[in-house]
Amino acid sequence: MNDRTPTAQLFLAFGHGILPAGATAVLLTILTVGWFTQPDRFQRGYSPAQPIPYSHRLHAGIHKIPCLYCHTNARRSRHAGVPAVSTCMNCHTVTMTASPHIQKLTAVFNSGQPMNWKRIHSLPDHVYFDHRPHVNGGIECQTCHGEIQSLDVVSQHMSMRMGNCLGCHRDAHDGLPSDSEIQEGPEHCNACHRRNPYKRHGYPAWMTSLESQEASRF
Repeated sequence: MNDRTPTAQLFLAFGHGILPAGATAVLLTILTVGWFTQPDRFQRGYSPAQPIPYSHRLHAGIHKIPCLYCHTNARRSRHAGVPAVSTCMNCHTVTMTASPHIQKLTAVFNSGQPMNWKRIHSLPDHVYFDHRPHVNGGIECQTCHGEIQSLDVVSQHMSMRMGNCLGCHRDAHDGLPSDSEIQEGPEHCNACHRRNPYKRHGYPAWMTSLESQEASRF
């Protein structure tokens, strides 16, 4: 015999069926809207037009210019950075000077202004990423940026989704040198949403001191 009042039955139905279904619908809506409205710069394949064409295949592939010759900050700063125009002019004061693109580069150099390259690989503001522990740990640029030395036009190669980063942190062997002392990366939330995630994981001293080195530069 059911002695519940109609009001009680209504509340039970709401709690058992309508409320969970409504919450699920709201969550799915948020996730769907977030996925399809994310900025283009977070998407794999993003390749904005650059002020002048630049071929990594020519420079890094054919001429074997090391990545760190241009991206000098990758070992010592959170951000790898783009080269100053003066770095380009180390070669192009005498190389390919008849090219219209090199003439534009020269004009920018003579003006004292930077070249406004468009950033390709970018993360949301709430994500903390530091090139130093990755590069100094022996991870090759190609692990995240693809076979950059074979590309005339660079696009975003790696998914910037959190699951992709966690997959490597949980099993980093494919990205690390065979003799690396590092077994895995940190997985706790503030590893990528705080300042220095390496202090509590027993990492080498050069990793644990990175943040204090950076702080001393400002």
